[in-house]
Amino acid sequence: MNTNNLREELAKKSRERAEAERKATEFRRREASERALAAKARSVASAAADAGMSASPEPVAHHEARADLAARGADRWSVKAAGLGSEVLEIEERLAVAEPAGQAGFSSRAGYRHLREGKASQGHSSATEVGGNTVFQKLPTPRPEKLRLLMLGAGPQGELRVAREQSRIRSAVRDATHRDWVEMDLHPAATPDHLLTGLTRFRPHVVHFSGHSSEDLLVFEKDLDRLHRGATVTAEAFARALAAVDDPPVLVVLNSCASAAQAEKLIGTVPFAIGMSASIGDMDAIAYAARFYATLCEGQSLRAANAVAKSAIELAGLTHHDLPTLFHAPDVNPAGIHLVKPPAEYSPVP
Repeated sequence: MNTNNLREELAKKSRERAEAERKATEFRRREASERALAAKARSVASAAADAGMSASPEPVAHHEARADLAARGADRWSVKAAGLGSEVLEIEERLAVAEPAGQAGFSSRAGYRHLREGKASQGHSSATEVGGNTVFQKLPTPRPEKLRLLMLGAGPQGELRVAREQSRIRSAVRDATHRDWVEMDLHPAATPDHLLTGLTRFRPHVVHFSGHSSEDLLVFEKDLDRLHRGATVTAEAFARALAAVDDPPVLVVLNSCASAAQAEKLIGTVPFAIGMSASIGDMDAIAYAARFYATLCEGQSLRAANAVAKSAIELAGLTHHDLPTLFHAPDVNPAGIHLVKPPAEYSPVP
């Protein structure tokens, strides 16, 4: 199987895995809802008994049965998602071996920009189709540079621990092997202006957002000193802001509820995006983010960073390890992308 077929198969299996994870999450939501209804019915029955009144046990049994059914559905789809995850990993490894050296990875945003623009020179390889055959062109190898992380957190009503998340990320990066190859710009009360200024002045390779979101909205903060409802930004406006600059980010991480749909639509504007397939708790989101950047800064691939960070949620005994979903352009392989990997011939820039 050639690399183009492998990429198509990888994209297909990734979509199937994301759908299986979405269905598993939906069944878990149903289970939780039915357990809550059963608990409420049980409480009503207990109150009635205390008052010397009789109450039918049928509502409790009904909701418990529906909860058990949903739990079985969640288990079934979780097993399917795990199997598809193994298939995705196998294809990614085959693709990493099959791709010519130089195309499998890049050490800066410029590497992806050259691939996208198709400039011919010496260095990295770019693929074009000629008569049905893949022809690889030589492209310039970009000088390695520090990975720039723009961290945007928003909790306008004070209920989210975005400052704690950024603190954990900062500590994880500081303790990593390649910490000298990373720069961070942190905003724990991020406004839309922080996004635009960060994109144009800091020129980040990675944009990380944590806060409230939905399938089509992100909630930033306003420049206010009191608690408030926040500044709503549509997914379309956010994507246009990313695309407006000369050098869009390489990776966007939406560490917020139900953001997978937004992340998937960002592909084309950026080569990689991560979003959550359902609602994610604060502790799960913090555990994921800290381990994700720690793994990147140990020189691991983007695929490995996402997988290890999901394992961190699971090993911590938390419940949302299947929510983070990695999307990528069809012409790049996350198993071969190392965002932090300084070569021996360069020294970190002070």
